[in-house]
Amino acid sequence: MNDVGNSDNETLAKAEPIARVTLHDELVARLRDLIVEGELAPGVRVPERTLCERFGVSRTPLREALKVLASEGLLDLLPNRGATVARLTLADLDEMFPVMGALEALAGELACARITDEQIAEVRALHYQMVLHYTRKELPQYFRLNQRIHELIMDAAGNAALTRMYQGLAGRIRRARYLANMSKARWDTAVEEHEAILLALSQRDAPRLSRILKQHLQNKGETVKEALAADGDRLSRTA
Repeated sequence: MNDVGNSDNETLAKAEPIARVTLHDELVARLRDLIVEGELAPGVRVPERTLCERFGVSRTPLREALKVLASEGLLDLLPNRGATVARLTLADLDEMFPVMGALEALAGELACARITDEQIAEVRALHYQMVLHYTRKELPQYFRLNQRIHELIMDAAGNAALTRMYQGLAGRIRRARYLANMSKARWDTAVEEHEAILLALSQRDAPRLSRILKQHLQNKGETVKEALAADGDRLSRTA
């Protein structure tokens, strides 16, 4: 009888916890996607009533979510005037991409020392799915998997302070990328860079992965700046 009880306890101990997403977290994520993917455009006032009806929430949780997105730099909160989608400037891009490149380079270095075979397998699976979207010219789906791969490398680094700094910039970096459609040549290069990232990670080659990730972000930043600088309607040239 005791053996049966012990067996049950061991089974329970191995059971994985059920992930629970709070209303607040889900609302923040959905609003972030609206901004990042351009449904809420730069300079546009956030339509609180419409969003409350769309998501079936009251003004209180919506405004709490807007505060989070304002802290990420995605929104501007104005007293008694609600929230507007923040505009990106060339100066913003010049500041953000080098910092994100340095963070990802460090994450790659740490991840090579700590990543498990299972985590590498997950990155590899996402990479092949991402390449499939690339061959189909499905840019939004490609971007989502691309972002997830970078997040998994950050998770594998196992450094909470680094993750917090990364998350503080991740939303604005994603938004900048969505505002600029990549040329075919740049998209081809980006996929080649991701192939190199996967290889270096699989080989746990920390110095090489660090260099590749930093260069990858630098190239990405130049692509975004070139594309957005040509679009005066969506990017202010003044800070």
